[in-house]
Amino acid sequence: MKQLLILSGKGGTGKTTVASAFIKLANAKAFADCDVDAPNLHLLMNQISQPIISDYYGMDKAFIDTVKCKSCGMCKENCGFDAIKLVNEEFKVDYFSCEGCGVCEEICSFDAITLRPDVAGKLTLYTKDKIFSTAQLKMGSGTSGKLVSEVKKQMKESVENADLAIIDGSPGIGCPVIASLSGVDSVLIVTEPSLSGINDMLRIIRTAKKLNVRTFVCVNKYDTNVENTNKIKSICEELNLPFVGEIPYDKEVIKAINNGHSIVDVECKAGNAVKDVFKNTMKIINR
Repeated sequence: MKQLLILSGKGGTGKTTVASAFIKLANAKAFADCDVDAPNLHLLMNQISQPIISDYYGMDKAFIDTVKCKSCGMCKENCGFDAIKLVNEEFKVDYFSCEGCGVCEEICSFDAITLRPDVAGKLTLYTKDKIFSTAQLKMGSGTSGKLVSEVKKQMKESVENADLAIIDGSPGIGCPVIASLSGVDSVLIVTEPSLSGINDMLRIIRTAKKLNVRTFVCVNKYDTNVENTNKIKSICEELNLPFVGEIPYDKEVIKAINNGHSIVDVECKAGNAVKDVFKNTMKIINR
């Protein structure tokens, strides 16, 4: 099964808009949303079946047994993250500050502190008709990259006889994006004709290159700055990267998204343009 990842380098470029369109156009049997901090692909997929929801365990968190605790204060003094607080004359662990390093557990002479598994988010898997894997990281939790890997893993383990899986990635170039890139065949970068869009596109290109992932580029809202669009095309030519198309700014996109539709579900200029982007992308993937 080939895996196509769609990235942007920054938020707001239209990555999920393009991803949802590709899923519809490919009639994909497997797809995933790896933006675990703020997943939104499910809003456009119109899932009506009940999903399988499971707990995701991130880093362990420290727990203080107040019965065993003698209030010596050694844990608070040695916590490098200032995660242990004195509240109403009892030592408590600040959930959001604790990194699960285990120093407090190690130095406690009274065995009052233990590290416990902590639910850091929820994994969601839709299995009726098509496989759709997604997740939501709990606010303030870490290990987002690990959760992205779990999203991809449950998708791959659940699908049968699928030629192509389409993955909606995270914005930026951090841990979730690197985890999204790991193991995929190709990445489509959706950029925009702005200086920040070009800069973030270049960062993603460098990251994908280091991970040996085949890369191609399209421009969303290209007509908002034709000069920068041409600059993006020139960059692709210089770097020998396939440029697979451009999508115009279209107010009908906003209406479609607000109504929970993909842009290829309605008749609009952007929807027609993304069909060409899809065709060009599939030619490269199947070459």
